[in-house]
Amino acid sequence: MQKIRTTVKIAGREYTIAGYDPSEHVERVAQQVDRRMAELGAATGLPPAQLAVLTAVNAVDDMFKSRDEIRRLRRENEALKSALEAASHEA
Repeated sequence: MQKIRTTVKIAGREYTIAGYDPSEHVERVAQQVDRRMAELGAATGLPPAQLAVLTAVNAVDDMFKSRDEIRRLRRENEALKSALEAASHEA
């Protein structure tokens, strides 16, 4: 499989990103990063390097929270399946 090269603009600078994801996906990711950097930049006035780090920290924090929520929902789903199986055996 050949890598796809996609050029995107983040914080006014162009970046070429190579990977296996479709260009549309890479563009969506870049747009979200650009939007978050713009929002944080307006709120904090940080220089670009610090802004990039803060954006990355916030993105990883969101990712960890999402993973924790997925784990919680999976546990809840398993508990509900077990309860349903137990109830169907009793019936």
